[in-house]
Amino acid sequence: MRKSTFIATAVCSLTILLSIDANAQKFPDLDKSPLDAAWYPNDYKETNKAARIIYGRPQLKGRSVNELAPNGKVWRTGANEAAEITFYTDMVLDKTKIAAGVYTLYTIPGEKEWTVIINKDKNVWGAYTYNAKNDVARLSIPTTTAADSLEAFSMVFTKADKGVVLNIGWGTMRLAVPFTN
Repeated sequence: MRKSTFIATAVCSLTILLSIDANAQKFPDLDKSPLDAAWYPNDYKETNKAARIIYGRPQLKGRSVNELAPNGKVWRTGANEAAEITFYTDMVLDKTKIAAGVYTLYTIPGEKEWTVIINKDKNVWGAYTYNAKNDVARLSIPTTTAADSLEAFSMVFTKADKGVVLNIGWGTMRLAVPFTN
């Protein structure tokens, strides 16, 4: 009796499992502008980080940087969610002290310079709800032009004498944002 009860239970359980729609979990396609992250130091073995940025990586695909990040308009600095920057130690942008914490990084592109904005809003999609009242620091930085062109929007931290530089590049545009500590 026990053996037949066990077999009947097993068959019933298997029937239930097989009747569940295998397609019930719909997963989205790969994002066209995938998330990426950069941190400093960028050696994965170094756990004592100074900064990290998480951002979406839009692609030019035959378009200009100005089409995707128009001059004079606040931009999320990447694709999808606004770029999220974390400082693990207090930093200074120009003469403005930024306390360790998580912030949103916005930019305002220009022909010869971009304005970099550190804002205390978090979990922001795009720049649609940007509020200048929540700005922590701003700095206008001249752009440079590179010989090579980057198809995908890119960011990387590099070492500076007294801090780090957040390097931003897209197309031939290059921007170096100096943070000191």
